[in-house]
Amino acid sequence: MVSLLTMPTSGAIKWPQAQIDLCLRPIKRQPKIKCTVPIDVTEQPFKRSSFTPTTTATPPHHNSLRLNIFQKVAAIAIDAAERALISHEKDTPLSKTADPSVQIAGNYFPVPECPVRQFLTVEGTIPDSIDGVYVRNGANPMFEPIAGHHLFDGDGMVHAVKITNGSASYACRFTKTERLIQEKRLGRPVFPKAIGELHGHSGIARLMLFYARGICGLVNNQNGVGVANAGLVYFNNRLLAMSEDDLPYQLKITQTGDLQTVGRYDFDGQLKSTMIAHPKLDPVTKELHALSYDVVRKPYLKYFRFSPDGVKSPEVEIPLETPTMIHDFAITENFVVIPDQQVVFKLGEMMAGNSPVVFDGEKVSRLGIMPKDATEASEIIWVDSPETFCFHLWNAWESPETEEVVVIGSCMSPADSIFNERDEGLRSVLIEIKINLRTRESTRRALLDDEVNLEIGMVNRNRLGRKTRFVFLAIADPWPKVSGFAKVDLVTGEIEKYVYGSEKYGGEPFFLPSGAVDGGENEDDGYIFCYVHDEVRETSVLQIINAVNLKLEATINLPSRVPYGFHGTFVDSSELVDQV
Repeated sequence: MVSLLTMPTSGAIKWPQAQIDLCLRPIKRQPKIKCTVPIDVTEQPFKRSSFTPTTTATPPHHNSLRLNIFQKVAAIAIDAAERALISHEKDTPLSKTADPSVQIAGNYFPVPECPVRQFLTVEGTIPDSIDGVYVRNGANPMFEPIAGHHLFDGDGMVHAVKITNGSASYACRFTKTERLIQEKRLGRPVFPKAIGELHGHSGIARLMLFYARGICGLVNNQNGVGVANAGLVYFNNRLLAMSEDDLPYQLKITQTGDLQTVGRYDFDGQLKSTMIAHPKLDPVTKELHALSYDVVRKPYLKYFRFSPDGVKSPEVEIPLETPTMIHDFAITENFVVIPDQQVVFKLGEMMAGNSPVVFDGEKVSRLGIMPKDATEASEIIWVDSPETFCFHLWNAWESPETEEVVVIGSCMSPADSIFNERDEGLRSVLIEIKINLRTRESTRRALLDDEVNLEIGMVNRNRLGRKTRFVFLAIADPWPKVSGFAKVDLVTGEIEKYVYGSEKYGGEPFFLPSGAVDGGENEDDGYIFCYVHDEVRETSVLQIINAVNLKLEATINLPSRVPYGFHGTFVDSSELVDQV
């Protein structure tokens, strides 16, 4: 999510016993560190409940800061102000959406890095056609939160399973963002959490402390503040990790299956702004389409695309009345589908003591249909779609015979319940929206009679932007846990479910097409990859399921716990050779 930290101003887990499972027990919010610069972290036992993994965290190496006398005095004063703020907050109850004991409990709790482990035990047989690396991103905070924390606030960590000739290896590594590098050097968190901490007057105070540190040269806030924990895309021989609060970060997969951070990637100086976490790679043209949104200054939204060799198009500035939370969008063969929905940013709400991410009930949700090669915002056709909030859009395509664009997504209600505590239970319903380009009207319908929450998933990526029949989505039940995945037939409305089993949960079902570039003769010809965690045995595996008949083909036993995470991709072995 784009952070307020973008306002213009100029190794391993470092938690006390970082492997401990919170299990919904409240975190003591008093600081356990001596807040001076340089920082020394005093190890303290962290109360645990039930989980004890076999690996432990490696403490970071602390490089002493060379501070002048002014900076030393400033550091002492700012640290004292921070301690006073934490002391003031300690008796204030946190909402569930900002309470670390809720947001990173159980298998959401972070893990340390894991170097490459080769020759993993495989039950069943990995299909011969699978040759490459499955990578999945997720939020994995390096340091224990000192205040509020939302799941989306964690540092990015990528988990990689490399498969060659039926053999598998595993590794997980932090994406070494500018933010993480600085905090690791200091030995504690200093960058405010975009969702968990920036609420009300305390949020304003944290911003002021952060900017003060930047002005005094104690931190560098000019090289990005993002966590790179959400999306992954392989484009122009580069693996990119993204969150929409920063530029992408380039990663490199080694021949052994390990991961290295190359650095913050601006497409050779072409990209000057943040980029959305879900860029769309057109499977036919090989162009990468993207959005960038800003929560502080206009233009609040921009569209651009990259040619297959990485050349950026001019930006199209899209006029919006208020900055809007846009996590995802869609493409068709000729158009870009842009959601302008009811979850918006109102920074003035912080002055009133509230979260700046709010639901605007007076706003009417709409979808913008814009040619991919548009040069002006005037080319957008805006169509109202009331009471529609899709955190993710799975696909879209054109229907020339009816002059419509068809959009498939999961409609969430209450719309802001991911960010703000609500009394109502969250629902995520698979919907179809038809937009008539001639009449500029829309219709919406639920695609299933089955009342099941469906979130995070995908269609056959080789048919993105073209009419698809199947979509593979996580069964988010009990919310927010994922008990299995569903294969939905968009033509017949039939749903097939694959359930992981009692006390076993996973995340995004990733569909890897099999055989031909177009996905083979049948659209569902391929395999589903799912990380699955057994909460009783406290073990994690990667399951590979035949997408045609939903039969388990292979189970790869992993050497360490894999927390529930976000989105992934697959890099073929032939692509690894050409990495930059």
